[in-house]
Amino acid sequence: MGSPALNQLVEITPSPAPAAATVKMRADDLTVRYGSKVAIAGITLEVRTHEILALIGPSGCGKSTFLRALNRMNDTIEATTTTGSIELDGEPIYGPEVDPVLVRRRVGMVFQRSNPFPKTIFENVAYGLRIAGERDRSIISGTVERALRQAALWDEVKDRLEESGLGLSGGQQQRLCIARALAVEPEVLLMDEPASALDPIATAKIEELVSELSEILTIVIVTHNMQQAARVSHRTGFFYLGRLVEIDDTTNIFTRPQERETEDYITGRFG
Repeated sequence: MGSPALNQLVEITPSPAPAAATVKMRADDLTVRYGSKVAIAGITLEVRTHEILALIGPSGCGKSTFLRALNRMNDTIEATTTTGSIELDGEPIYGPEVDPVLVRRRVGMVFQRSNPFPKTIFENVAYGLRIAGERDRSIISGTVERALRQAALWDEVKDRLEESGLGLSGGQQQRLCIARALAVEPEVLLMDEPASALDPIATAKIEELVSELSEILTIVIVTHNMQQAARVSHRTGFFYLGRLVEIDDTTNIFTRPQERETEDYITGRFG
């Protein structure tokens, strides 16, 4: 399935595929319910080490629910039930014996709207370290600098570390939140519409940062912006009505989708 017209809908910038095709996370027959409502049903999907996996689909299709399931954020929502399984490096992340706080240290998350704490720039980044019990000032300072450099923010704030994080621009605040997530050295980073509230220049910086971070992290990004998915991701999954309709290399999804629903969404027939 597919048509030549699909090639003109998005500008695809192929990224080098990860050298290793090992599986970092795997969901198997995953179903999440909010009360009696089924949000996602029977999702089976692999996330590969050091890949950028984009999840696309119309609002309410389940992609953010799936993202939150990957680090048990849905646990914080009342009356949520999760069945099926998710594994991280082959080990289950659900179960009474698994501490969700430890899961979230390994699988960090950046939300749609930047949410810096009403603290200094330094303390925003140091927050996770302090919560984990780190007290050594030199270790904290070194980690804060590393995380800010990884988030491409150090040069902009290195002389302002004692100023409030709330005084930064929107794009800087989002990169500050990314730095805060990176400070605890996660293995996977989940990003839920991280650039949706940003202007084009700030969005471009976030996209460039995502590409750079995939060298050290595995990234799953939810986006409504199909051009963004095409620019930054190695693979793309299309969600619709709580189902994973199709997942493939990003170039194939946008030029040669196998499912009619995927093609209809990409060509703007719905969504």
